[in-house]
Amino acid sequence: MRVDPASFRQLDLRVHTFLSEVPLHDVWRVELAPRDADPDIRDVREILSEELLPSLNPVVRGLFVLRAFLGRLFGWDGERADRASRSYARRLTEDDRERTLEPPGKAEGPFRVLYVFPTEALGEAINSTVHAFSCLALVPRREGYFLYWAIYVRPGNALTRLYMALIDPFRHWIVYPSILRRVQQAWNRAPMDTRP
Repeated sequence: MRVDPASFRQLDLRVHTFLSEVPLHDVWRVELAPRDADPDIRDVREILSEELLPSLNPVVRGLFVLRAFLGRLFGWDGERADRASRSYARRLTEDDRERTLEPPGKAEGPFRVLYVFPTEALGEAINSTVHAFSCLALVPRREGYFLYWAIYVRPGNALTRLYMALIDPFRHWIVYPSILRRVQQAWNRAPMDTRP
């Protein structure tokens, strides 16, 4: 499910200019079934909401619980005092703000919304370990859709590279494949026409 970032960079997405200088850490892709009506990225975001966690396998849930515990123990997850000045929300253009379907700054777990367009969404997390961005893109294909999930990471401090190196094996082999399988299953079970 991981794909060459070059294939993601070829897509016509706002994120490429918006995060032009931020390192693209990795990209994932999953195939989604067709729908009668044109879906938008909110359909995917609904599946990825907090209700997803209880449906994941016990190993993945355990990793989330462990990561949350370590974050509290070491103070990794508290919002930085300089969050507002570091946030990329200040880079949103007037057009971005008019097009977004969700308000910038809305909290969603560890992330805050930067924008949600019909086929693309970008969230931002700023804490003591990373300044990270999560981009979802829903792209039509011949038989349904591709869902791309791209992760961008700016160092938060000198330990960011070590932190990412420690969590990447869990992300790559357990967490992200499990999440994307659940998204795919939930998408394929949903009624064909889900949005008026």
